[in-house]
Amino acid sequence: MVEISENPISADNQQERPGIDEWIVGFTDGEGCFSISIVRNRVCRLGWQVQHEFSVTQSAASLEALELIRETFGCGTIIPNRRRDNHNDLMLRFSVKRRMDLINVIIPFFTEHPLRTAKQSDFARFQAVLILMEEGRHLVSSGLAEIATITESMNRRQRSRYLESSEAIRRPSHIDLR
Repeated sequence: MVEISENPISADNQQERPGIDEWIVGFTDGEGCFSISIVRNRVCRLGWQVQHEFSVTQSAASLEALELIRETFGCGTIIPNRRRDNHNDLMLRFSVKRRMDLINVIIPFFTEHPLRTAKQSDFARFQAVLILMEEGRHLVSSGLAEIATITESMNRRQRSRYLESSEAIRRPSHIDLR
């Protein structure tokens, strides 16, 4: 005799669904990005600024998914995202740039709920840069060079513009300019 379970075997079965935290991890593994950029800014002490962002990109048709992520984190904004391909769909980006939100919300979340893809290594590097910034290392040339080196191993692994700049080349990295 074959026993038949009373439990439904469909998407309606709550035991088969991940919780919101795991859903966000999966969504971030597929569509998220932890990025650090060093850009020219003559107002900054060294003439360069470290910019940090956690983002998740999705077509405008999936706005509700991005709103759920924003609501869960309690921070960030949803903004249009310019595409760099041949698609015509409007893209949106959930973006968190504020350092305190990254340190107090995003880092603890992904520390408690680790990513499952190679994106975990980008997260670890992202976290390391934010820690260096909290220590003020981005305000001295040796720290900025250290951050630039870390960024080269993230995401698309491009050469840092800062490390190629004449300032970085002329200035020995072991000297701190305060």
